[in-house]
Amino acid sequence: MTVIVGVTGGIGSGKSTVARLLAEQGAVVVDADAIARAIVEPGSSVLAELAQRFGSDIVDDQGQLRRSLLAERAFASLESTQDLNAIMHPRIQEEAKRLLVASPAKITVYDMPLLVETDQRALVDVIVVVDVPEEVQISRASATGRFSAEQVRQRMQAQATRSERNNAADVILDNSGSLADLALSVEQLWAALSEQAV
Repeated sequence: MTVIVGVTGGIGSGKSTVARLLAEQGAVVVDADAIARAIVEPGSSVLAELAQRFGSDIVDDQGQLRRSLLAERAFASLESTQDLNAIMHPRIQEEAKRLLVASPAKITVYDMPLLVETDQRALVDVIVVVDVPEEVQISRASATGRFSAEQVRQRMQAQATRSERNNAADVILDNSGSLADLALSVEQLWAALSEQAV
């Protein structure tokens, strides 16, 4: 029996690290962020729809999406974030479903930041939430240099609250400690999942 594991968590929580650690154990990973990048390739219908809603200047002269400009506009208000999600998420979900069904692995991970927000529970058997305190999210996500603390806060406001995510979880992985602590938690999770997948 295949077990599909939805791994989610807020920005800076370390969910992609958990997905990578599970992949090292042998899981196949379906990455929602990778799907999101693939569906906005130059010339795609999704990119055209985004340009229509958020301005043609979000596409550069080479036909590539200007991600930072789109993010700036999409996270400016709740309404614009909802518009972005309405364009992107049905397409992401459709492709994720196809990949999850096709996976030959005993354990397949769906790495999806907005699993709870987009109500994709039906796609997975187990929801694993990677949890850290909000101040840790801000410091870790801004430490990457990709976002300012303010941009991290904006994204956090567009995501489910910590308690909403944790309430939806079948398993909560605390990632407020070291990478070694997290790796040990993932090993224990893998053992439990492997029993289910027999």
